[in-house]
Amino acid sequence: MRILVVGAGAIGGYFGGRMLQAGRDVTFLVRPRRATELASAGLVIKSPNGDVTLTAPPIVQADKLDTAFDLVLLSCKAFDLEDAIASFAPAVGPKTVILPLLNGMRHLDILDQRFGSNAVLGGLCAIAVTLNEHREVVQLAPMQSLGFGERDGKISDRVRAIADAMSGGKFGAAASAQIIQDMWEKWVFLASLAASTCTMRAPVGHILAAPGGNDFILGILDECSAVAAAEGHSPTGPFFERARGMLTAEGSQLTASMFRDVKAGARVEADHIIGDLIARGEAAKVPVPKLRITYTHLKTYENQRG
Repeated sequence: MRILVVGAGAIGGYFGGRMLQAGRDVTFLVRPRRATELASAGLVIKSPNGDVTLTAPPIVQADKLDTAFDLVLLSCKAFDLEDAIASFAPAVGPKTVILPLLNGMRHLDILDQRFGSNAVLGGLCAIAVTLNEHREVVQLAPMQSLGFGERDGKISDRVRAIADAMSGGKFGAAASAQIIQDMWEKWVFLASLAASTCTMRAPVGHILAAPGGNDFILGILDECSAVAAAEGHSPTGPFFERARGMLTAEGSQLTASMFRDVKAGARVEADHIIGDLIARGEAAKVPVPKLRITYTHLKTYENQRG
């Protein structure tokens, strides 16, 4: 199976690197700056699950991409999606499968419109990973998983083939017969965490220690859950129970990556993670007042960035 990983940043670099380490046929689609870095220092992964330096990993730039791949692994930020689509489109043939690892649901509609729904799987990952100042991929905690599946719940031959290709990476890749439910549950948790920590500019434990903090976090969780329920995906599984526990853990230093982006003055996925939930809530007549406050807060931040 020929695999194209779009980007070699934190998530793409980690999962793509682990598959390359396992001997899979992986190529990274990168921009000129990243191409230079990888040619010079290789793809460096530092992880509690084992360090590795992959010398001269296979790379291609968009202007040289002229052949179809079997699988396109997509892990960009939502605000980079249109540019990413333009860059990897030449790699999509009649039998190419696109596996996006973006959060939320809006990206599925965008990819469907461009490539057709049959080409696009559902997918999600759980990993704490970043690029450090040396542009090395650094995994911050041992936790790692990657889920994927057909959006109609079938375990197809192509899903089995992808599971086989990813198994050597040893990062907890697993096919799911309920991938859309899985994606909704993650979205509810992520949006609740982002809305809480971004609005209050503090970790979960600090919010919980403040008067009304517990009610504030659980109120946001209830709003997100109500939108999911209106869409037919009420969060009820073990993942959601763990998520609820994480959002109410006293003393927790947990924050969302969006909060860390705000602190760093970086771009945020306000529209994709929070705005889309509000739009879906409006369509279903589900009140989401706390999410509206968060969205205004984030859009004000974006306006200040310019």
